[in-house]
Formats: sequence, structure tokens, C-alpha cells
Amino acid sequence: MADTGIGAVRMQIGVISCSGEEILGGTLTRMATRKVMEELRPGQAISLCLPLFIAGGEEERNFARDYPVISVDACERNCAKKSIEKYSGQVREFIILTDFLERDVIFSKTVSMKELTKEHYRMADKIAEEICKKIDAIAAGQ
Repeated sequence: MADTGIGAVRMQIGVISCSGEEILGGTLTRMATRKVMEELRPGQAISLCLPLFIAGGEEERNFARDYPVISVDACERNCAKKSIEKYSGQVREFIILTDFLERDVIFSKTVSMKELTKEHYRMADKIAEEICKKIDAIAAGQ
């Protein structure tokens, strides 16, 4: 959502990404979420921690109850989406990487941050773009 001037209030939107540490898809969702939060939609995108959410984090769960939330899952298991729906209600939007990235990429073994390639960063950028499209659609429909 574009800033409409001095004093414009931007809707805060939660983004909760896959916590799969063992697959590259989980790493990519977290990289993309961080990019959205820090660079593309700062102050508007709020990252929620899935492990804390599942463990009973009241701040996380209350935010998801009170504000729109987008889940970003690496695969069709939809762990982030299902957790939000179980503890806080419906997600406003969701993204599943298997809808636009190849399964062999998503399920490949995760690599250390030092070993990420330019292609990995391009994939994270593509995911970040998808998150921003969802944020902008939610904000436009406030």
C-alpha cells in the first residue's frame, strides 16, 4: 500500500512463515518474510514466529486474532496456516511455495546461509513479491 501522505496510517499485517529447518523451502520463506518486513513493507508487515505461536505465545496469537495474517508455507502440509486457524481464526491470505516453485527445489536439503546462491536469493525475492501482492490486496480492501 502506498503511503498516502503525512499522517497516513498503514494497516499492520502479520506474516507467519514455514519453520521447516530441514528443507530449503522453509529457509526461503523466512528469507522472503524478513525482506518484506525490513525492506519492502517496513512498519506494515509484522513477522510472527511459528514455533512461539504453536507453543502458546499469547502476543503472537492475539495479533493473529486482531489483525489480518498471511501464512507462507513451503508445502501443502500448511503448518503455518493450520496453526493460525487452530489457535486464532482464519488466515486472510496464504501462499504455498509448491504452487510456483518446483518440489525438488523446495524439498532439497537446506544449505547454510554462506552457501546460498544468487538463484536462491532470486527465489526468495519471488516469494517476497508474492507476499507483497497479498499485503497490498489486503490493505486495499481494508
